[in-house]
Amino acid sequence: MGRRSDHTREELRALFILEGHAHLAQAGLAKFSGREVAKRVGYSVGTISNLFGSVDGLIAAINSRSFEIWAQILRERMDCAQEDRIAALVDGYFAFAEHSPELWSAIYAHRLPEGMDLPEEDKARRAGLTQIVEDEIRAVLPTGTEADVVRLARSLVAVVHGHCSFVVSGSFALLEEPDPQGAALARVRESLAAHGYQAGDFRPRAT
Repeated sequence: MGRRSDHTREELRALFILEGHAHLAQAGLAKFSGREVAKRVGYSVGTISNLFGSVDGLIAAINSRSFEIWAQILRERMDCAQEDRIAALVDGYFAFAEHSPELWSAIYAHRLPEGMDLPEEDKARRAGLTQIVEDEIRAVLPTGTEADVVRLARSLVAVVHGHCSFVVSGSFALLEEPDPQGAALARVRESLAAHGYQAGDFRPRAT
């Protein structure tokens, strides 16, 4: 068992998040164990309360790390995309969910206890992914569009999420849908087209 003085508080938080992330990816949220994470790190389970307030706080921090990894996947898809960056966004969404289904599911399944707020640090870490989506949608809509880009981005994420959740759960197989990702992309294009988007339209974003 390690001693608390072996690491700084920041180092310990990083270790618990890293090992917790690996454990969550393997076990899933339903079987997640704070005691198992502490064992992997080499500290007592009480350290979780000292660092995160509770196991829920640790899971929230782990999910925030998942958001950062997910955002990086989207950026990589954007870097490889030609002009069809909307397709790249949808592809990046599906890529993370299909490669890491337990981590993806935990983001949406975990609920903080009543009265417990998400720390501002975690909110900031999660905002990066949403910002990528908003920036890309803003870039493909006509200049001067009256669309509420923030609300539209949220709605389109919900559309893609619904298709993706059916893939992860196996529901689309029962519905005999051969291309759920293609279907999600088609619905996104239809929504954007209502605001003036045409496939292939893209304006370079200001840097």
